[in-house]
Amino acid sequence: MSPITTHVLDTARGRPAGGIIVELHRCDSLGAAHQEIGQGVTNADGRVADLLAEGEPEPGVYRLVFHTADYYAVMGERSFYPRVEICFEVAPRGGHYHVPLLLSPFGYSTYRGS
Repeated sequence: MSPITTHVLDTARGRPAGGIIVELHRCDSLGAAHQEIGQGVTNADGRVADLLAEGEPEPGVYRLVFHTADYYAVMGERSFYPRVEICFEVAPRGGHYHVPLLLSPFGYSTYRGS
């Protein structure tokens, strides 16, 4: 399993959000410059487990980009957030990082999961 994983829950519908494109970027220390290092699509359970190869992630700043406008467009809806970007820091020997996204058309929240 990837050392960085995510899943998306559609809180407005009370179910996982499948079909969302998710990009993983590695950032410079300020988060300004970035390079895409992985990409996936949430499955029917709203999860992406294969963003990176197995192993310890390099310490540094990362960013997950969720293409939420596409998800809502498929359902014929608009959302206030066409894209959600979450920056987080990986510590040396930090282990596994699971970063969930709780999503609705007009709000979102996130946390470090397990």
